[in-house]
Amino acid sequence: MAKKQTSTTAKTSAKELRNKVVQFVSQQKNNTFNYKQVAHAIEADTTAAHRTIALMLAELAFDGDLIEVSPGKYKTPQRSNVTTGTFVRRSNGKNSVVTDEDGESIFVAERNSMHALNGDKVRVIVAARRRGVEPEAEVVEIIEKKEQTFIGTLRVEKQYGVLVTDSKFLAADIIIPRAKLRNGKTGDKAVARITSWDDEEKNPKGEILDILGVTGSNTAEMHAILAEFGLPYRYPKNVEAAADHIDAGITDEVVAQRLDMRDVTTFTIDPKDAKDFDDALSFRRLPNGNVEVGVHIADVTHYVRPDTIIDREAQKRATSVYLVDRVVPMLPEHLSNGICSLRPDEDKLTFSCIFEMDADAKVLRSQIARTVTRSNRRFTYDEAQAVIESGCGDYADEILTLNSMAQILRRRRFEEGSVEFDRAEVRFDIDETGHPTGTYFKESKEANKLIEEFMLLANKTVATVIGKPADKKKPKAFVYRIHDMPDPTKLADLAKIARTFGYKIKETGTSREVNRSINKMLADVKGKGEENFLSTLAIRSMAKAIYSTENVGHYGLAFDYYTHFTSPIRRYPDMMVHRLLERYLHGGRSVNVEKLEEQCKHCSSMEQLASTAERQSIKYKQVEYMGDHMGEVFDGVISGVTEWGLYVEITENLCEGLVPVRDLADDYYDFDEKNYCLVGRRKNTRYRLGDEVRVKVARASLERKQLDFLLLDDKGRAPGEDELGKTVSAKQALNRRERRAKQSKKQKTRTHRH
Repeated sequence: MAKKQTSTTAKTSAKELRNKVVQFVSQQKNNTFNYKQVAHAIEADTTAAHRTIALMLAELAFDGDLIEVSPGKYKTPQRSNVTTGTFVRRSNGKNSVVTDEDGESIFVAERNSMHALNGDKVRVIVAARRRGVEPEAEVVEIIEKKEQTFIGTLRVEKQYGVLVTDSKFLAADIIIPRAKLRNGKTGDKAVARITSWDDEEKNPKGEILDILGVTGSNTAEMHAILAEFGLPYRYPKNVEAAADHIDAGITDEVVAQRLDMRDVTTFTIDPKDAKDFDDALSFRRLPNGNVEVGVHIADVTHYVRPDTIIDREAQKRATSVYLVDRVVPMLPEHLSNGICSLRPDEDKLTFSCIFEMDADAKVLRSQIARTVTRSNRRFTYDEAQAVIESGCGDYADEILTLNSMAQILRRRRFEEGSVEFDRAEVRFDIDETGHPTGTYFKESKEANKLIEEFMLLANKTVATVIGKPADKKKPKAFVYRIHDMPDPTKLADLAKIARTFGYKIKETGTSREVNRSINKMLADVKGKGEENFLSTLAIRSMAKAIYSTENVGHYGLAFDYYTHFTSPIRRYPDMMVHRLLERYLHGGRSVNVEKLEEQCKHCSSMEQLASTAERQSIKYKQVEYMGDHMGEVFDGVISGVTEWGLYVEITENLCEGLVPVRDLADDYYDFDEKNYCLVGRRKNTRYRLGDEVRVKVARASLERKQLDFLLLDDKGRAPGEDELGKTVSAKQALNRRERRAKQSKKQKTRTHRH
C-alpha cells in the first residue's frame, strides 16, 4: 500500500512539474533558456528534477513546441514564416541561415539558396514545422551582399581561366574570363571576387584582384593566409611616403613641455628578433629608501595625428599581425622600427607611468606624464635571464631588484584570484626561403614575467585613474580591456571532464575560489598526458577578452580596472588610450561614447582575425615541417577524440595530426562522448584523451593544412596489420581468428582421440 502511495505521489509531482515548466515556457516570449534556468525559476533544485526538466525541454523541442537555438538552449517559436538573417555557406552543401530574430540556424538546400554567399544578408521563407523534421528555409531575396574575396590556384585554359578555390565556404570553382586574369598563369596563387552567379549556372563568374605568387612558395602562401581573413599583406606606398616625411623632432621646445628623465638608468627587454621596442623600464633608488620605477611607452600619438592618412590606415588595421616568419605592421616601418622605437642611446619621446614603491612592491605614489627618455641598454630576454640567474652583468642591481618586486606583484596577483595560463608555444627555425628546419619551445622565464608584471601594473593604473576618479565624479568615456566571467555551462563541462582525470574544479563560489581551483588543476596537470587538453579546455571555458567602453573588469587577471596602454606601436586601442589620457589629464570633456564603442568593436574584431591568421600560419608550417619527416615514427599524446578519429600531439615538437578512424582497421570503433574516448566493439580497446601513443607520419596536405598519422602498437604495427606488415580489415581479422579457433579445436579433438 505504501508503495502504491509513493508511486501516486511521484506521478502527481511529475505532472505538477510539467505544468510549472509549461507555464514558465509560455511566459518567455523571445527569451532563451536552459534546463538550469527553468529549474531555478520554478524552485525545483534537486538532481532528479533537473533531469526531468531537461527531458521535458528536449521533448517539447522534438514536438516543435520549442526551438533548440543551440545545444541545450531553447526558446519559444515566435517567428512568422518570413524572416531575415545571415547566410552561412558551406562547401559540403550544408548551407544555413542564422535568423536575426532569434539566432536560430535553419538549413537551406543549395537549390533554394539563390547562390547567396557566406555572410550575405538574406530574406527567407521558413517551411512549416513538422514533428520530428528539421526546419528548412528558402532564400527569396539577397538584401545585402557582403564584400568578400576568394583565394585559390589558377588553371588557365584557351578561352578562360578557372580559380580552384581553397575556401571552406565555396564548393564551386570560379570561372575567370581571359580579360580578367591580370596576366595570371596556371599554378599561380590568386585572389578573386565573384562578379555574377546566375540561378541556372553551376559555377560563378569572377575576376582576379591580385596574383600572390606561385602556389606553394612561402610568400604566396603566407599572403594567402592574410588575404583569406581580409587582412592586408602589403603597405600602401602613399602611407609609407607620408611616414617618411615625419622627423623625430625632439627640440628644446618639445623637451621643455615634458618630464626629462634622460639621466635615469633605463633599458629595454625584448625578444631577440624584435625591432619595434615600444616599452622600457627605468630604475633609481630614492633618498628615503624606496625605489622609483618608470614604465616608459613610445609616444606614438605625438607623431601620428588623428584623421591623417597614417592614422586612418592604422585604425583600419587595428593591430600588427604576427605570422610564423614575418610581422605585418600596423604602422609604417619608419615609425614602428625607427623614430618611435626605444632604441638604445637615442633620445625618445615617451608616455610614462612612474611609481614610487617600497621593498614590498607596494605602490606609494604614481604619476602619469609625457616624458623624454634615453635607453642605456637593449637586453634580449635571454640576456636579462642570464643576469637574473648569475646575479652579475650589466645593470645587475637594477634587474635583480625589479625581478624581486615583480615576483611579489605576481604572487599577490594570484592570491587575489588571477588565473595562471602558462602554456608552451612551438616556434620554428626558418631558412632563407621560409622553409621550417627545426622547432623549439617559447618559454616564459623570470625575465619575461618581470616585464609582464610591470606592464600589467601600468595598464591597471591608467585604467583606474580614468575609471575611478579621485574626486568621485562620473568617469569619462574610456577604452577598457575587459574579460567577463566564464560561461557557467562551459565551467560545469570543464569541471566534469577534469573529474574524469581525477582533478577537482569549483563550479560555484567567489571568482577567487573558482580561479584558485583552476590554478591548482593547471599546476597538478603539468607534465602529464592530459596537460594540453585540460589547459586548452580551461582557456576555452573563459570568455574572450575584448575592448569596450563598458567596464566589467578583467576576470582572468582579477582586476577591477584594466586597459591596454603599453603597446601603441602594434595596437590601435593603445593609441586611443594615449589620446584619451592626454585629453582628460588636461581637463578635456568626455568623448562620444557611442563612436568610441564602435572603434572598440572594430579593434576586437581585427584582433580575433589576426589571432586566427597567426594560428593558420603555425598550422601550415607544422604540416610543411612534418612533410620532411614522412614515414618517421614519433611519441605523442592523444590531444583530442572525435567520432572521425584521434588527434595526436607529438611530444617533441607539439605538432598535431589526425589518426582517421578509418585507419583503425583492427576493430569497429564507437565514440564515447561522455568519457572522451573511442571504444572497440569487439576487443573493447580504448583510446582515451591523454593516452601516450606512438605514431607514424602518413600524409601531409599543405592545401588542407592537415597532418594524418598512423597509430602503431608496441611492435611498431598499425592497428589491423599482421605479422608480415599487411593491413587486415576488422572483418578479415575476425575471420582469421574464427578459422584459427576452429583449427585449434580440431587439433585438440585429434589429440584427445589419440
